[in-house]
Amino acid sequence: MRYKDQRIGIFIDVQNLYHSAKHLYNSRVNYRELIKYLTSNRLLIRVLGYVVKSEGSIEGKAEIGKSEASFFEALEKAGVELRIKDLQIYPGGLKKADWDVGLAVDAIRMASFLDAIILVTGDGDFLPLVEYLKWGLGRQVEVAAFSRSASAKLKEAADLFINIEEIPRILIRK
Repeated sequence: MRYKDQRIGIFIDVQNLYHSAKHLYNSRVNYRELIKYLTSNRLLIRVLGYVVKSEGSIEGKAEIGKSEASFFEALEKAGVELRIKDLQIYPGGLKKADWDVGLAVDAIRMASFLDAIILVTGDGDFLPLVEYLKWGLGRQVEVAAFSRSASAKLKEAADLFINIEEIPRILIRK
């Protein structure tokens, strides 16, 4: 249930959203429109976006570093407070980029001063978080994601599922 003056926090799994938009629609997400739609006349307390910084200019990839920096800058201009983690590269070449625990900890930590928590991700790994926020802390939990790539169990567990592809002006064609 959405109501005026409801205090909300938005937690964006940027990698999940970026890759879904790119692979499903060959598009980018208009984050400013997304935040405006999700806020919907409610009291926005914080918008956190979780990103992984790639290798950047290592191995002659300076252009990737520049485009990544401009992407991060665009997110900040849209009102997203970034939480940035470096890409981890393990011996043998395995790369790991994961913010799931950080996002979950932040959502739980901030739940005491929020009425509704909006998770922008389709990742089914967040199912225990949704259940804890709802049943353990009594918070309303909304999930916003691309329906085609979102976990069915995550969509079902949320108090409200918002299908991102149905939001007007949300996709920016490349």
